[in-house]
Amino acid sequence: MTTPDSATLDYGQTPISRSWSCILFDLDGTITDSAPGIVHRLALTLAEMGAPVPSNADLLRWVGPPILDSFRDFAGFTPEQSAQALGIYRRLVSEVGPYNESAVYPGMAGLIQRLHERGIPLAVSSSKPESQVVPILDHFGLSSFFTVICGASDDETRSAKADVVAEALRRLRELEVDTSRMVLVGDRIHDVEGAAAHGIPAIIVEWGYGSPAEAADAMAVVHSTDRLATLLIG
Repeated sequence: MTTPDSATLDYGQTPISRSWSCILFDLDGTITDSAPGIVHRLALTLAEMGAPVPSNADLLRWVGPPILDSFRDFAGFTPEQSAQALGIYRRLVSEVGPYNESAVYPGMAGLIQRLHERGIPLAVSSSKPESQVVPILDHFGLSSFFTVICGASDDETRSAKADVVAEALRRLRELEVDTSRMVLVGDRIHDVEGAAAHGIPAIIVEWGYGSPAEAADAMAVVHSTDRLATLLIG
């Protein structure tokens, strides 16, 4: 579908269409500030594993990629140790709820509602397990605005962002949603690369957990929800 604001903006050297047929959103670092809870649970997990516990600033690097990958890449765990650590981490999540120590970024709930009211299909594609994504969106009253909510599988066979995006696209097309002019809104390089694997441009938000270098191949970088709204609906 084409929205009433089917204009084209020039963002730097990149022309940006506002006639999006569907918009994908990352969750952590994009819709919700979940880092405090994730970092806290990571520290507890590493301590229980008897591993060194990095500073909170260092642990922020772990927020965004699949947690199993972070245990391997940042803690240097073997596959067996990573699986054990993942079990501990998920136990901690289940004890307090996946939304514990999380909050929706200011302006994001209102923007999501505006997009929904304009009739633009929305979807979530998160590397967080889907079994956690749904309760988080339910908790913050956002689930009803999304046509599809897709996350990683609990067994981690679907955890890479490209694979999550692929599953979100499959579900959207099954519902006959137009996926010809899509954009993904995220905060990390995994979002940019996962979207690019399917020919989808990405907008990176500066309030998330990524570094400027991670946004090098993004279509645009925004510093506020107002600017994001301009790029999405005018």
